[in-house]
Amino acid sequence: MREKDRKKHILDYFRVNVPVAQSELDFKNPYQLIVAVILSAQCTDKRVNMHTPAFFLRFPEPGMLAEASFEEVFELIKSISFPNNKARHLIGMARMLVSDFGGVVPSEVEQLEKLPGVGRKTANVVASIIYNKPVIAVDTHVFRVSHRLGFSSGKTPLEVEKDLNSLIPMEERAIAHHWLILHGRYICTARNPKCGVCPIHEWCNWRPE
Repeated sequence: MREKDRKKHILDYFRVNVPVAQSELDFKNPYQLIVAVILSAQCTDKRVNMHTPAFFLRFPEPGMLAEASFEEVFELIKSISFPNNKARHLIGMARMLVSDFGGVVPSEVEQLEKLPGVGRKTANVVASIIYNKPVIAVDTHVFRVSHRLGFSSGKTPLEVEKDLNSLIPMEERAIAHHWLILHGRYICTARNPKCGVCPIHEWCNWRPE
């Protein structure tokens, strides 16, 4: 089978069988999403979702978070990974939202990346989910799955992102991020991948060692 056809079979599977795919983070608006994504770095969505209700009850909008003390924020997220850094990032992010963007989460990746605690992955997540921008966020799941499926051999997230952009049509990039991340989270796991039940196994060249 030609490499081009193999990749098309994989993408066609997702198109047909996963027509709806979305973030597993709980949020109601752009502000809540950017907070949740910052908190989710090296932490599970499930754990983040356990703590964000209380967080948003205390800080329902960026102006209130911008005025919070480190201790107030830390107390609400202390059982999430790296709470010290994330508390500082959240406060700094909120302050810049208020001072530079009128309290509105910007839509452009370049603007989002200026916010404390927001790297390219977080910026792409927010831009794609909230504003439907044609960008793909490359986290550890997407990076791993892209390599295993032969979608990319890039050594950095940016290189993988570029390869995925060349493979996936612009109008599908927002949902493709979720296809890959959910496949990596539940099937193509880092340890003990479930190849025996993988629905795209026949088109995948990768085999566990």
